[in-house]
Order: sequence, then C-alpha cells, then structure tokens
Amino acid sequence: MALALGFGVPSVGYSLGALSHAGPGLFPFIVSCMLFLIGVVTVVRARLVAPVPLELQFRNIAIILGSLCGFALLSHFVNMLAGIVFLVFASGFAGTSYSVVRNLKIAAVLIGIAFAFQKLLGVSLPLY
Repeated sequence: MALALGFGVPSVGYSLGALSHAGPGLFPFIVSCMLFLIGVVTVVRARLVAPVPLELQFRNIAIILGSLCGFALLSHFVNMLAGIVFLVFASGFAGTSYSVVRNLKIAAVLIGIAFAFQKLLGVSLPLY
C-alpha cells in the first residue's frame, strides 16, 4: 500500500486528463489505485482469516525462475512463441499436478493474447 501511495500521490501532480484523452498522470494513478485496493483487501482478509504458517518451497521457486529465464532467452534468440510454450510447460512442474492438455490450453490462450497485442494494439512483439 505504501508503494501504491508512493507512485499515486505524485501522479496527481501531473495532468490526469480524461479517459478519452489521458494525461501523463492517469495511468500511474489508476494502477496505484488498483494496487492500493488490492493492499486494503489483503490487509482486511489477513485480519479476518486465521494465520497459516508459510512454507517456502525452494524447488518451486527455482523452477519458476528458471522458466522465466528460459522464456526470456528463447524469446530473444528464437521467438516469443517458443518462449511462451517453454514458460507454460516448464512452470507446470512447480504445480501439484502436471497435465499436458491443460498446459496446451494455457499456452494457446497466452499465444492468442500475444497475437491480439501484436495485431490489435500494434505492440512490437517478436512472435515468429
């Protein structure tokens, strides 16, 4: 919540504009408001739910970090489609169950989102 305030309060000093013609402060203001709201919900929920001890599983952390590094390397040296597929299939090993069908569905949705960003929004993504 402090991070949200740290970015949200100074963004009010910039011109916010309107949703149809956004100013330079609108995007950081909206993102910081959403982040602050998530923080408030988290704090309220933490006060209402009984505490549970945190179990760090370093194996899963290493798997996720490795899959992110592999995604970055494959996206840079091959293409982003290969990186997305690698990310989904490699990070699936951190879960409690592994399903190739589920991973294919997730990869297909993420690839569809990437194509939407590229074709509809004009974001320069090295997909192929």
